[in-house]
Amino acid sequence: MARSFERAREMRAWPEVPCVILSSEIEERTIDPNSAPEYTLHVAYGYEWKGERLTSEHVTLRDHPWTSQQSVIYERANQYPEGKEMACHVNPANPKQVVIKPDSLAPGYSIWFPSLFVVGGLVMAVQALRKKQPEKQNLS
Repeated sequence: MARSFERAREMRAWPEVPCVILSSEIEERTIDPNSAPEYTLHVAYGYEWKGERLTSEHVTLRDHPWTSQQSVIYERANQYPEGKEMACHVNPANPKQVVIKPDSLAPGYSIWFPSLFVVGGLVMAVQALRKKQPEKQNLS
């Protein structure tokens, strides 16, 4: 989770450049005849980095997720219509690594939850070790 949070934080620091959606196409697949069809959205966009014109197909670093909910994919497609101008985040160390949507910072906000179990376990262990042993009574 910490690595995901750090990557998302770095992506937000990448410079923003204007980009234009060149194509936005929905792809459909059926894995077997008994399953529902699945859909994904392929978006291609152009941008310019230091005078060089480049293209990419990465809305996010995780690429093109598939869904069986047709309404979800059409909603995504409406966000990226052909010709729409947007801002893209370009990795200055590798200008071909560019995204429209940086990763979520949610993993960093969620890291506290497993930490509760670690801290709680440590507190219980320390308390168990600190309990005094009953004193032996002398029978003299």
